[in-house]
Amino acid sequence: MKLLLSGLDTVECAYYFRPSIGCLLDFQAIGAKREALKASKRRDPEVLALGGKEFLLASHGTGSGYPFLMENGEVAVQFGEFNNPGFFITYRSHALWHKGLLALHQDMLQWATTMRMSNGTPESLSRVDFAFDVELPHVDFDEDSFVTMAAKDAQNRKDRKLQTIRFGEGDVVLRVYDKVAEIGESSQKTWFHALWGGVTQNVWRVEFQVRKELLHRFSIRRLDDLFDGCGDLLRYLFNEHTTLRVKQGDTNRSRWPIHPMWKLLQEHIDTVPTRGVHRDVDEAALLKERLLRVASSVDGYLKRSAAIVALRRGLPSIAHADALEHLSDMLRIVHDPMTWRADVEKRVVQMRLGQW
Repeated sequence: MKLLLSGLDTVECAYYFRPSIGCLLDFQAIGAKREALKASKRRDPEVLALGGKEFLLASHGTGSGYPFLMENGEVAVQFGEFNNPGFFITYRSHALWHKGLLALHQDMLQWATTMRMSNGTPESLSRVDFAFDVELPHVDFDEDSFVTMAAKDAQNRKDRKLQTIRFGEGDVVLRVYDKVAEIGESSQKTWFHALWGGVTQNVWRVEFQVRKELLHRFSIRRLDDLFDGCGDLLRYLFNEHTTLRVKQGDTNRSRWPIHPMWKLLQEHIDTVPTRGVHRDVDEAALLKERLLRVASSVDGYLKRSAAIVALRRGLPSIAHADALEHLSDMLRIVHDPMTWRADVEKRVVQMRLGQW
């Protein structure tokens, strides 16, 4: 058993680049190329040469609301003139393993400078995939060998042999899978063989996909935070969130001994930089998030109220400002000043004690 490789396999990050005077990124021209590409129904994407780099422009926007998508072998760039953040970057596996995240990040900042864009707000991480490739001649575990906080799990088998175990959803997803089989059947990333020192069989990957909420709990918001302190997060993932055990007769699985592969990974993680962060809770950010959820709910009711007013007036719709004014009038009618203060104070206490 040997740890062959460890590192980052996917990183998603928002950048707040904004056009400066003389910006070389012509959004209107790119939009015209995209529309022409869409109208032509060509399968080949349009090539964009920007700031000394070449990208392939897609004929469509993205599901996350960006009007433009351009890609090359290193990055996928979602962007838009009026989006905030203006750019959402996905750093790809091959580039991360061969060039490293720091070099890719610095390259992206230099590209923005070349394109005459400003970057006043630091970047913000959205997703990080931590990957560990282990040479494992004998697989002696299954999904029941794991003790995990994840509520959901699934496994895939082929020819009665285990290939993939998956735990969790949302902010934390763990995949343990036969990387050699995955390369042969889907990804075709045979360049991993060279990174593994020529090994071409019996390699399993342990991969944690972590998203924004958990990253922020461990004070990992920017790339510098990831470089300086990802060990705190990894210790949590490998020691608290999930462990792999050697099956025993004891009905309490948490008393089963740690599997040698997991011990190997835990020992490796002990060498990763930390900042001593056990948990980091940004109360202001948490409260802002709750307010946004309330605002989203209110916006839904506002639309319903607007529809009712439009029906009463015989109109197809009414303006947002009119809907707000009408809802404000209705709220003044139902407002009870005698109970307002007591009800608000009661909710303050409930929220402070964790009841949201």
